Amino acid sequence: MDQVAGIGLRAPHLAEIARGRPATGFLEIHAENYLTGSPARDVVESLRADYAFSIHAVGLSFGSVDGLDEGHLARVAALVKRLQPALVSDHLSWSSFGGRCFNDLLPLPYTEEALGVVVRNVQRLQEALGREVSIENPSCYLGFAQSTLRESEFLAEVARRSGCGLLLDVNNIAVTAHNLGLDARDWLDLPGQSITQYHLAGHAVNDADGETILIDDHGSRVSDGVWALFADVVDRFGPRPTLVEWDTDLPALSVLLEEAARAASVRSRHAARAA
Repeated sequence: MDQVAGIGLRAPHLAEIARGRPATGFLEIHAENYLTGSPARDVVESLRADYAFSIHAVGLSFGSVDGLDEGHLARVAALVKRLQPALVSDHLSWSSFGGRCFNDLLPLPYTEEALGVVVRNVQRLQEALGREVSIENPSCYLGFAQSTLRESEFLAEVARRSGCGLLLDVNNIAVTAHNLGLDARDWLDLPGQSITQYHLAGHAVNDADGETILIDDHGSRVSDGVWALFADVVDRFGPRPTLVEWDTDLPALSVLLEEAARAASVRSRHAARAA
């Protein structure tokens, strides 16, 4: 799948994709939307004959000191076994504590203690699935004073200690770098051999008491700045399966496919230069 670009499969597009089977490299689903039997899951299963899939979870809560919820883990594992996706991933975040789940991807400080928690939870998931999974860099809006590691250092150590892959979300890098006053290209101090996939998405530009902040809302086309950063990323690390995400203000399917085609074009230019 290294040479392909795909799209996130969202419910409003499901019937159109099932009917027309448009050309795209692969489809990605959010695990939590398909953990139980449903007509939608039946359609997804029927699409496996024509598309490769990736499964992107949002609720495993790698940063939770409680460990992974074994019930949720079992449901995700059953879905992975059923669909046999090419890639499985979740986020560097936490979303549960003391048996309560929160509807958000919450940040964590980049410390040795947090690193141990994340590594333990990632290893538990890989053990349950019997395969490598990937962890995605988050969008950040504030930094923790307690952090002793840079985000790229933290992710590199998670990958080294657990043997997991890294899902590099280029939009999240741009959002984090802007909001925290960093240079996005300095952020790319990562082990390239661990990177399994790229994500691209749009973001919103908001005003916060006179300060411009970027919000990772997946609600628009990929920005020019993110496209430029993506070209640098591909030049640095080479091609990987690349996904265009769009979750709010969902456009016509044709717009999403155009964005994926542009991502494939960036990758093709890299291949031509390398040749």
